[in-house]
Amino acid sequence: MSEVKIMLGNEAIARGAYEAGVKVSAAYPGTPSTEISENIVKYKEDIYAEWSPNEKVAAEVAIGASISGVRAMCSMKHVGVNVASDPLYTASYAGVNGGLVLVAADDPGLYSSQNEQDTRCVARAAQVPVLEPSDSQEAKEFTKYAFELSEKYDTPVIVRTTTRLSHSQGPVALEERMEIEDKPYEKNPAKYVMMPGNAKGRHVYVESRMKKLAEDGCDMAVNRAEYRDTSIGFVASGIAYQYVREACPDASVLKLGLVHPLPRKLIEEFASKVDRLIIFEELEPVYEEQIRSWGIACEGKELFTLQGEYSANMLREAVLKEKLEIREAAQVPNRPPILCPGCPHRSTFWILNKLKLHAAGDIGCYTLGAVPPLNVIETTICMGASISTLHGMEKAKGKDYIKNWVAVIGDSTFMHTGVNSLMNMVYNQGTGTVLILDNSTTGMTGHQDHAATGKTLQGDTVPAISIYHLCKSMGIEHVTEVNAFDVDTLERTIKEEVARDAVSVIIVTAPCALLKGQSFPNKCVAVPEKCKKCGACLKPGCPALTKQEDGTVKIDVSMCNGCGLCTQLCKFGAIEVRDAKEV
Repeated sequence: MSEVKIMLGNEAIARGAYEAGVKVSAAYPGTPSTEISENIVKYKEDIYAEWSPNEKVAAEVAIGASISGVRAMCSMKHVGVNVASDPLYTASYAGVNGGLVLVAADDPGLYSSQNEQDTRCVARAAQVPVLEPSDSQEAKEFTKYAFELSEKYDTPVIVRTTTRLSHSQGPVALEERMEIEDKPYEKNPAKYVMMPGNAKGRHVYVESRMKKLAEDGCDMAVNRAEYRDTSIGFVASGIAYQYVREACPDASVLKLGLVHPLPRKLIEEFASKVDRLIIFEELEPVYEEQIRSWGIACEGKELFTLQGEYSANMLREAVLKEKLEIREAAQVPNRPPILCPGCPHRSTFWILNKLKLHAAGDIGCYTLGAVPPLNVIETTICMGASISTLHGMEKAKGKDYIKNWVAVIGDSTFMHTGVNSLMNMVYNQGTGTVLILDNSTTGMTGHQDHAATGKTLQGDTVPAISIYHLCKSMGIEHVTEVNAFDVDTLERTIKEEVARDAVSVIIVTAPCALLKGQSFPNKCVAVPEKCKKCGACLKPGCPALTKQEDGTVKIDVSMCNGCGLCTQLCKFGAIEVRDAKEV
């Protein structure tokens, strides 16, 4: 009897890759997909795993490994698929040698993303088949099956998950790793060199492949009709299937595992046997629109929302017309996301706010500079966009317009796509100041390394790419490194650089306060008798500081890590830095 282990969906996907005989895995961290690679690296004796600088590179690494003849995988969140779409669309034409799987984690409910896009829509455009598991066991099995489909039909395959599945736990039966023999590489420019003449022929193959997959999908075990009460029947997949089984246990369900292309004959047969057909799918009406186009009567988005996560209660209300008793919740204070105590970004945002500067922002912890009390980040589009946004403003409105603007980007995001944006700024003779907030990690997704940290996903120590020298190599004359907690120097440097008629870069350095191995020998302590109740120390919004009823400031030493920002802001000596052992 095989061992059974409770696993996160992401952990189960990693296990599936291991059992499938995968030899190469590449990814860029992004919630809700990050834990896939963090678990794959546990199998590093069998699988080479890396953090790539971005998702495009990760996809290309996996494609290269596949062409060479081994099973390969890349993992990313849904917006990462946008970055990887260029190689993905072409890989659909080129096909594979060793099995090739892309895991895409969608984020219904926008728990940690800038949009709610549906990867199934991308897959339809790229003509790539999609599998969608509904629990941890299926997450493992579907990952393995994806490699079988990939090699059988000569295609990359997407395994689509969502936040709820990625971060939910369930029992998983463990099996041994399959020893997959490397496939020999054979020179074949007609297949792998996608110039127009070759691509025309491959397009014909792709259309034939997708038609064959749709036909074969009717007999695949991952697609199954569960007949119960036929007065109502649901078409569902992924985590939405679990909600159907919970809310309507007696209903018939057509559970889809291969969600693109759709198995038309199977759906037509199921629809003919139920009195009422309901399509229950999160996000876009992908199934619904296609099923309606076949002339099959069904219900879908007129019952349910296009936005956010679905739930069993949504089904109970919309279909069963159950009025749910909603108990009045306890009044809990609003807790908006804020920067951590000791976050090195806080001083930068406080100074930008003080100088009344506007900031084009980027993806990462620094988006929190958009909320009170800092209120300085005014745009966030996508990875690397802050620099390009600033450049666009300058080209649209002129140099004088951006004298009170800066671009703010983190070190990992800069390595992801910020390098290209800064290069463009220099090449096209832009002006403006770029602040690279270097906290030595990919912070918001849980402290992953990148090319400028000197550590790989597999734990190897490697030469760290110098952000300073990278900027200098572009011909930028004014590149300055400043400690994030040297407030006076940082403020003076920002004033000097925004006044320049050139491209300038300020690299604001200090490690993330939550980085493993960080030690905090000091604590900041309030001295109430010296407090003038001016509130200067409260302006940066450190959660360790609170205002007392009498107007003085109290510091929660259990939260404080002694960064010293508040002591620099207090001009009356009412906050002191002391040895943590003495507090």
